[in-house]
Amino acid sequence: MSQQVTTIERLGRRIAQRRDALGLTREDLAERSGLEAGYVAYIEGEPGPSVREALTRLAEALDTTMEDLLGEVADTPAGAGPAAAHPELVALDEGECLRLLEPGGVGRIAFEGRYGPTVLPVNFRLSEGAIVFRTAPGGTTDQDLRTGMQDVEYMVAFEVDRIEELTRGGWSVLVQGSLHHVTEEEERATAAATDVEPWAGGERQQYLKIIPCRLTGRRIHPG
Repeated sequence: MSQQVTTIERLGRRIAQRRDALGLTREDLAERSGLEAGYVAYIEGEPGPSVREALTRLAEALDTTMEDLLGEVADTPAGAGPAAAHPELVALDEGECLRLLEPGGVGRIAFEGRYGPTVLPVNFRLSEGAIVFRTAPGGTTDQDLRTGMQDVEYMVAFEVDRIEELTRGGWSVLVQGSLHHVTEEEERATAAATDVEPWAGGERQQYLKIIPCRLTGRRIHPG
């Protein structure tokens, strides 16, 4: 529930920011889009109650809760809705891929593990063009990502995406490259440069780097 409300509110802020960047008033935007200025103001979240407050009032009036009102929405998996009316798929160059990766976040590393093809979510940061994340020393992932041969590194894929459920847009970046286990000598500099924390928590002090050899991406414009 809260994730759906936060998404709506975030969309409103983005619309307001984009409008300000273009130097448009709400009346200008309403005229351009064929909407009422009051509706534009509502979408942007002011004046009037926020989406969260409005839903709370509606739930109270109906003798129920926001959780019950939004239960079906909250339980719906991402991507379950239809595509946009006129979607456009655009290829991204390497520079744009790196820009999208720069903030870090959660990505998925894919590799050939001991039990076959494996995909795992990890927290990552970008440092000097490399993907940096952490795992447990001697753990399953650490062992699976070692070739056992000196100076021979593991080849992996790494994927990051952002999906906009409301607009039906989004993007995806795919990194392919070699994986390097950060040595004790390199660890301090790597930790200072990235401050990355493990997605799964715990004592995961083995830093790993993915050195990209190929960067590709796609963006879906809703149209």
